[in-house]
Order: sequence, then structure tokens, then C-alpha cells
Amino acid sequence: MALMFTGHTFFLALTMFAVFTFEESVSNYSDWVTFVENIDQYEKQQREGLRAEQKLKTAFLHPSLYFDAEDVQALKQKAHTSHSHLFRAIRSAVIAMLSNPLYYLPPPKHADFAAKWNEIYGNNLPPLAFYCLLCPEDKAAFDFALEYMDRMAGYKNWLVENAPGDEVPLGHSLTGFATAFDFLYNSLENERKQKYLEKIWSISKEMYEYSKVRSWGKQLLHNHQATNMLALLIGALVAGVDKGSQANIWKHAVVDVMEKTMFLLNHVVDGSLDEGVAYGSYTAKSVTQYVFLAQRHFGINNLENNWLKMHFWFYYATLLPGFQRTVGIADSNYNWFYGPESQLVFLDKFVMKNGAGNWLAQQIRKHRPKDGPMVPSTAQRWSTLHTEFIWYAAEITPQPPPGYGSAKMHVFPNWGVVTYGAGLPNSQANTFVSFKSGKLGGRAVYDIVHFQPYTWIDGWRSFNPGHEHPDQNSFTFAPNGQVFVSEALYGPKLSHLNNVLVFAPSPTSQCNQPWEGQLGECAQWLKWIGDEVGDSTGEIITASQAGDMMFVSGEAVSAYTSAMKLKSVYRVLLLLNSQTLLVVDNIEKEEDSPVNSVSAFFHNLDIDFKYIPYKFKNKYNGAMMDVWDAHYKMFWFDHHGSSPVARIQEAEQAAEFKKRWTQFVNVTFPMKNTLTRIVYLFYGPYVNVSNCRLIDNAKPGFQISLSVNNTENTISVVTEYQNLKTRFDYLGFGGFAKVVHENKVTKFGLGTESVKKRIKNSTAVFPFGFKVNIIAGLILGVSLVILAFQWRFYVSFGKMLRWILILVVTLWLIELVDVWSMCTQPICTKWSSGITKLEHDEGNKAKQLEGNPVVLPDVIITSLPASGADILKQLFFNSSDFLYIRIPTPYLEIPETEFEIDSFVDPCEWKVSDVQNGHFRLIQGWLQSLVRGTKLHLQNIHLSEASKSKIAQHFAINKDKKKRSKKRESMSEQRSRARGSQDKDAEYIRELRRHLSYYPNARPVLSLSSGSWTLKLPFFQEILGPSMRALYVVRDPRAWIYSMLYKNKPNLYSLRNVPQHLAAMFKVENGKGKCSLNEGYAFEYESLRKELSNSNSNAVSVLSYLWLANTAAALRINGVLLPTNYQLIKFEDIVSFPQKTAEIIFAFLGIPLPPARLNQILFATSTHLFYLPYEGEISSSSIHSWKQNMPNEEIRRIEDICYSLMDHLGYPKFIE
Repeated sequence: MALMFTGHTFFLALTMFAVFTFEESVSNYSDWVTFVENIDQYEKQQREGLRAEQKLKTAFLHPSLYFDAEDVQALKQKAHTSHSHLFRAIRSAVIAMLSNPLYYLPPPKHADFAAKWNEIYGNNLPPLAFYCLLCPEDKAAFDFALEYMDRMAGYKNWLVENAPGDEVPLGHSLTGFATAFDFLYNSLENERKQKYLEKIWSISKEMYEYSKVRSWGKQLLHNHQATNMLALLIGALVAGVDKGSQANIWKHAVVDVMEKTMFLLNHVVDGSLDEGVAYGSYTAKSVTQYVFLAQRHFGINNLENNWLKMHFWFYYATLLPGFQRTVGIADSNYNWFYGPESQLVFLDKFVMKNGAGNWLAQQIRKHRPKDGPMVPSTAQRWSTLHTEFIWYAAEITPQPPPGYGSAKMHVFPNWGVVTYGAGLPNSQANTFVSFKSGKLGGRAVYDIVHFQPYTWIDGWRSFNPGHEHPDQNSFTFAPNGQVFVSEALYGPKLSHLNNVLVFAPSPTSQCNQPWEGQLGECAQWLKWIGDEVGDSTGEIITASQAGDMMFVSGEAVSAYTSAMKLKSVYRVLLLLNSQTLLVVDNIEKEEDSPVNSVSAFFHNLDIDFKYIPYKFKNKYNGAMMDVWDAHYKMFWFDHHGSSPVARIQEAEQAAEFKKRWTQFVNVTFPMKNTLTRIVYLFYGPYVNVSNCRLIDNAKPGFQISLSVNNTENTISVVTEYQNLKTRFDYLGFGGFAKVVHENKVTKFGLGTESVKKRIKNSTAVFPFGFKVNIIAGLILGVSLVILAFQWRFYVSFGKMLRWILILVVTLWLIELVDVWSMCTQPICTKWSSGITKLEHDEGNKAKQLEGNPVVLPDVIITSLPASGADILKQLFFNSSDFLYIRIPTPYLEIPETEFEIDSFVDPCEWKVSDVQNGHFRLIQGWLQSLVRGTKLHLQNIHLSEASKSKIAQHFAINKDKKKRSKKRESMSEQRSRARGSQDKDAEYIRELRRHLSYYPNARPVLSLSSGSWTLKLPFFQEILGPSMRALYVVRDPRAWIYSMLYKNKPNLYSLRNVPQHLAAMFKVENGKGKCSLNEGYAFEYESLRKELSNSNSNAVSVLSYLWLANTAAALRINGVLLPTNYQLIKFEDIVSFPQKTAEIIFAFLGIPLPPARLNQILFATSTHLFYLPYEGEISSSSIHSWKQNMPNEEIRRIEDICYSLMDHLGYPKFIE
């Protein structure tokens, strides 16, 4: 009962949050998550998800922690068959321990045990005990284990004297000792059982008391918290057999904290952990064990947690070629602290079930180095062997993930990390690049701290990002697997120990005066509570792969103190080929900024390969690394052409319990102007770089000419990245960079196009000098030849003159063609307008339809109501490129005209001819104003007085929708509610205005809530022109009808008064309907009209005919639109394939998908935490709930009516 109470209390807090944060109107800033309106329904869903009704299973025998006594025989059999490779690893570990008891056995004296960090003793005990369970005949090992446990049981405590405030070693010891006790219980005599049990009990009690006062009892998503809570849980499970009531209190405490942890992890859509891969493996070791134990002992199922589903990529996409080394972001080792084989086989058995986890664990174990700095620590290397053995599913065939074998880019949108070339064998062709620019704590934690959606989160006090580094905009580069630029790994939090920029002089410099780097530096741990540090962010602006090339960029200005008055610290990386990486820093500062110098750092930890000075073409200074006569080179210059000499330095810093050496190149540039651009080129030994120069240095962006292997590459990059218009003007599309090379242009984010011919413009029409002289010389020479010919053969003078005239005319024609081909003056325009453009091959034919110029997109979203189109808001809101506007709202009503737009649906199509004939002029003007002059349109809305009558009318219309009870409200309550709604609607307009003040070139995205607009897109096209980008969202009719009839009580069919809307649709007044066949009536609605007149019709059949009529009419009417202006999107694709569908939508708009937008759509579709009004939870399972909950006869009826169109749209039959 206590466990049930804990879960109930925790989720009651969540439901209380839902009450206070639900928001029906849409906000561009605060609406980052929307919860369901029905609080009872929400609480029921969450409690069912936890299966809180299941009571604690009482175990009377050991082993019971991970398996029961009857499972032991099967484990022994597996040790010699399917699990033999893991058993060999366990046996080797035990042999190593037995061979060196002085090192591996706990010291006889407690003082020696407590004198140093002692997690080794707790970590090595479970695999030793597990081996003794599998091999009871090995008396030497068993005696060793008994001596091991006797010594630990004899200590007065398990703390470390020089770390009195850190209970992590205690947690390791408790976990190991209690686990070993559970494994060996049936082999122990009663005296030892009692002695060991008392020790587990006392330490568990001690740990519980510490959890009340220590930070790890409050700070979530931290390795200390997960480690110690798991220890307390294992202690409670093992010791609680005899003393259940007290142990249940401990279990409560653990479940409460760990379920909050799992809840928060579910927000992390990319499966990452902000502490980096090394400490992330530490935390994940405990999380996976908790998930297993919670399900086994409490019936709590977290296996659907989205973080677990994505966590595999945290290991795979961070692996350098060769499967030995990982990205070293944050406090890191060369690879993992714990596992990750155990975590990977857990994921494969319980979550993925596709063989990828087993395969990666196999590759990591196979390639484990035998010596050197990447060998696992003796304190950690064996600690997860027992769980790996227990969880390994031999029946799942190991196989690599899809796409394995070629270099791929992977984006971690929550973590703020991009990697390229991960998870591949070590070979010359396999190159690795990483880039980091993220928010403190990761995007999810940062947003939770700043938006404060949960009352049980106390800002940054509930988290501990102390292991993070000041490393926004840092990168690494390993051409052909050889690390050239690396992280400095675990160490003090100093910016110059990361590959980032530092500035001087800074008025707030705290260390290394006068230099200052990023916020939070200058201590052993990142100072995340200090001034401005809690708001420290980096942001990946874009990340795109095009074949073997990759472009990524990040903004890190918010990671620096405002006292330096920097406006932008923008870094771009372009991987041109597997050997060549171009890096450019674009730095802008205020006019009164105190900063006048910037310094860059590039690290490498490989002590065998040191940087030495190098000069490129006797022009640019640089550095070189000689790796067995293979030269890895770098050089640099700024936009003035200056290339300072670098300082090549070595340093040692404290790391874990030792010193770590690093070397780095440090180059400093002056910042004389408000804009500084610095170019760095890094390249490997298998390419020839012959030229690199800046050919355009405009304020909006720059161009670089780079010659590699005798091929010229022209690289264009926009640095005013928040201005969509600037991007279109500078690049010709809405992306951030392009490369022209070898008759191809690569537009990052959109693809590569072939170029057949590009003829350069000339600045002069008639280049008289050289050409005229050549022609005159030719004519003179030919004339002399002819004269000689006449003298020799006696040709008549008349014939000779005719030949000369023909020759002169021919040469004149040749010169005329040459002149006109090079002409750029106005006189030539009408003759040669098509000569100087790019000609594309047939693969890009669609993009050239009608010869449309490049235009900024004006987005229209339309669908039948309740089709889920509202989810597209997650792609557009809070974006510098777009302004998401819901239509209608009280202050953004559609103007009243001779034709009233039905708020649900109507059968009237509006055509191009309606615009040409001057119909619906008010709507034409309103649309032009809203799209073309959005800012002015919003400013002209008078919030204080203007739409009071409209607001009252709008409120009255929607009053029935918003009823939450049948209680009659007093007049004062009604006025108060109306006033609150008015304030909310006015604030919505203010937020739209503020958004445009920040981003004046943001393009409007009109989300039209009425299904009437689906038949009027040609009308929109004629008004807006080629800039219109219409997104038509369609939904499976069975899911749509289920949502209309069953998702709410009362249902949406009644709330929206659908029968009345449909009746009004065909109502005839004065002998005339809403629209006739000759006046835009969509004939597809005839079947619906007949059904409405059928006395036997019901809601299911009416809605089926409505879906059929509206969808068929929309497909017919909108079929005349060009593919550049119209895109059909299936709601199911958005939810089931969010990244792929989002990429399609943004490619349609001519813009690469930003990682921030990717994170938002992944959160909405993958976490079970996002709710749409009247729809409820959005997930790939919930959108198909009609299959389980809808009567079969109704499904059959829908399919009978709609199947022809369903089949066309790719919706298969459910009932044959």
C-alpha cells in the first residue's frame, strides 16, 4: 500500500501541474507542452502506466534479486552453451582476482580500506559471487569470496575518510555486498547469513538517512543519485525479507526518486545524458538495473520509456572508428566508465529486440584494447559482467543497425551534439567529426528549469551539471580514424582546456586574467549556480549531410558573460571530404565592447604524436602532427589575411585521481572591428591543398575558394543565420551554406544539383584592346597571303576582292557572337536573358517548373477539424524563421462577407476565377494584409477596445466546448471567466508582436482550423502567388471518426454541433443553397447530402461520407497546384516517422530542418507526454487505439464507404 501511495502522490503532483499549465490558445513561447484537459483521465492513464495496483511481491528465498533459485540450473547450462563467451570473461576476472589477492581483496585493516577511493571492492564482488554460483565446485573461488565478504562485514563503516561528504563508495560497497549475499545465500552457514544480513541492514539504514540530507537525494539525473538510490533499493530488497515494514519505507524513497528520474528521462528525446558518455554509462548502469528490478519486484513497467528506446544511439553514434574510443564531451575517460555491454544487451532484450545491442556489445568486447590509456580501470572493468550474463538474449541474432557500413551524421538535439562517421571499423576511409553546442543540462532539463512546469522541481537545485564543461562550439576531428583534434577529457573546468574561443580583456575575468572563456569555468566542477551561468546555452543552428560532406554550425554567444558585450560567436564546420575540415569563426561585438583579442585552442592527448610549427605555402602559419611520416596539418588566417604564429604548449591537469597530459595549439587574433572572421583548415595526409582564400567578406556572409586535389570548391556561408530573407538572397535558398564544385552545387539540407554550364558575366561589352588588335592582325595577314597568291597565280583583282570581303564578314560574325555571349549591359538583356543561368539535369525538373523565382514561403496549414494538424505547431512555433498564427481567434477573426465561412466544413470550392472576378474582396484584402504586412496587421489590432463585441460573440459560441461541469455559474463568475479569456487572447496577440520584434523577417504560418479551407487553396494561390506553401493534413478516417465520437465525453461530434453544421451546409434559402453546382459546389458532397436525407443514417456513416467527400474534393481541387506549392501530409506519418516527415516538410519549404525543431516534434510524438486538445496523448500507439476500442461493425462500415480513397492514400483495410 505504501508503494501505491507514493506513486499516487507523485502523479497527483503531475496532474496538479496539468491543471495550471493547460492552455487552449497557442503561444509561440510558453506552449512547449500541452496536457489533456480531463484531469481524472490523465491521472488514470498515468497510474495505469505504472501498474500501481500491483503490490510488492514478497520473496522468501534467495537468490531473488535478479532471478529465482529454480533459474540457477538454466544459468549453469547457458554458461557452457549460448553464454560461454560471457562465462569465459567472468572466469578470467575471477582468475585475475585470485592471482593477486593482495590487490583485489579488501585490506585487513579498516584504516587502509578507508584511506582511498574504494569502489573497487564493491564493484568486483558481484561477478566473483556470480561465478561461485555457477561453479560451486571451485572451492578456491568460494573461499576467496568468503574472505572478501568477511573483511567487508568486519569494517565499522564503508566510507572514505578524505571524502566525508561523498557516499558513492558506500553505495558501490552496499550494491556489491548485498548482490553477492543474494547470490551466495544458499551456500552460507547461518552465522554468516546473520552477520552479513545485519551489515546490509545497518548500511542500508545509514544510506537512507544520508538520502534525506545529501544533495544526491535531491539532485536528479546525476550519477551519484542513480548509484546511491540503486544501492538503497538493493539493500532494501535483500534485507527486507525479514524486516519488511522498515524496508518498504526505503523502497518508497527509491521508487519516488527513480520514477521521477524515469519521468524526466522521458523528456530527453535523443537518449543522451548531459554528463557525457563516460559518466553517462555510469548513470545508465544503475538506471537499467533499476528498471529491471522495479518491474521484477514491483510490477512497474518503464520499458516503453522513450529514453530507453533511443539510448542505444548514445553508445553507437559516439564511437570513433575502431570501437575503442568515444567522444570525450564533459568529464570523460577515453571511453566508458561502466559497461556498456551490459546496458546494450539489456536494451536489446527488453526494448529494441533487433540484435543491434548484442552486435555493438560484441564489437566493443572484441576490440577492447589490452594495454594503454583506453584499458578499463580495474575498479570498473568487471562490475557489470553478471548483469550482462543475466540479460543476454542469445536467441536475438547480433546484427548492425540499418545503414551500417557508410559514414552517417547523427544529431542529438537534446544534448546539442552532432557526430559524423561513428560506429565504423578503423580504416583510412573512415573519418570522425563531432561538434557540441548545447544548453546547460541538456535542452529538456534547461527548459524544465526555466519554464517551471513541475512544482516538485526546485530550479537548478534539483540538478547537478557539475561534470559538464565550458565547451559550447567545441569540436573534434579524426581523419581516417587518427585523432587530430580531441577533447582534453576529465579535468578542471577551464575554457582553454576545450576547443573553444576565449576573449580579452574581460572585466569579469576570474582566472587567467585578462582572458575569460565561457560561463561557469575556473573550478574543479562547473559552477552552474553562478550569475548568468544558469542561462548559459549553445545552440546547434543547422546540421546537414550531403554524401561525404557535412555542414554544421552553432551559436555560443549566450555561453559568455554579457559584460564582454558580444553579439554573436558563430562557428561553422564544413567537412569537405574525409580528409579536409574547414572551420570558420564569425564573431560580432558591440561598438563599446571591451574585448580586443580572441584566442582559439586545439587539443590532442596522444603523447606519441606532437604538434610542431608549420607554414602553408610560405603564407599562412599553422601546425602539423607527424604520425609515422603521415602529416596532419592545420593553418589559419583572418579576414584581413593575417596569420599569427601560434603557441604550441603542453599542460597537465588533475583528472579523477591522477594527472592527465594534453598538448594544444593556441593562436590569438586581434579584434579591431565589430566583425571578425577567422578561417582554419585541417587536413590529412591523403589530400593536396593548393589554395585557400576568402573571396567575399560581406556582412550577411562570406565565400571561400578552396582548392583540394586540383579541384576548386567555392563555399558560401550565411552568418546572419536568423534572417530567412538574407539566407534566400545570399544563397538562393533558405539554408545556411552551399558548395559549388565539379559542375555541381550542394545545397546543404536540400541536396545536390548538377550544373551543365555557367558562363561568367563580363563587365565590358566590347573588349576592344586585345580582340580588335588580333582581328586586325588576322585580316592583314590573310590579305598579304591573298596578294601573294594573286601574284603567283595571276588571280583577277575582282575575284580577290570578293574573297577578302567574304573573309572580313565571316570574322565579323565570329566576333559578334563572342561579344553577345559575354554581354551584361542592358542593351543585351532582351537577347541573352537565358544565357547566364544554371541549367539543371532532369532530376531537378520539378524545381524548375514554370521558371518560378526563389521566393520566401508563406505557409498555409489546413485539414478537417480533429485531423491532428495542430501538431505541426511544434515545427514552427518559437522559431526565428516562422510566426505560427491560429485562425480564427477573437482578435484574428475572418472578415464577414457575402459568404460565411463555416467553422467546421462547407462544400464550396473557391477558384482562381473568383479572384479574377473580384469575389470575396474583403477576404482577399484580409489575407494580403495578414501575410504581406503581418507586423502592421497585428499592430492595428486594438486590444483594449477593438474586438469586445467579437470576443463576447466568440466566447458565447465556444462556451459549450469549455464546459467542465453542469454547475450553473453566477453572473460574476461568468464575467470573471470572460475577462480572463479576453486577457489571454490579448496576450496571444502581444506575444505574436514580440516575436516579430525579435525576428522581423519571420514568415507567417496560418493554421486554419476550419475544414472549409481545404477546398479553397487555388484561391489562396492566386492571391499569394508562388510563395504559397500549403500543407494539407489528412488522417485515417477510422482514427478520425474514433476521435470525433469516442475520445471525449461529451464527444467532439456533439461539442462541435456537427449535425447542425451539416444541416446548415445544405439549407436552401430563397430557393438558393450555400453554393450551387455552377457556383463552386463540390460535387463530391452529393453522397453526403443523400446520406443526411437517409432516415437510417447514423453518426458513423455521416462522418464517413463527410471524410470521403471533403478528402476526395480536396485531392481533386488541389491537384491543379504545383508540387512546389502544395504538399499532402498524413497525420500518421508525422507521429510514426516524425524526423523523416519533418525533413520532407522543411524541404518542401526550401529550408533545412533545424535541430531545435526536430527536438520539438520528437518530444510531441515520442514521449507520451504531449497532448492535443480533444485528442489526448499523442503516440504511435495511441493514434491506432481505434483498432482495440472501436466496434468492428463500425470499422467495417467506414471501410465500406471510404475504402477506395483509403487505398489511394495508403490506408489498408483492417477488417476483410
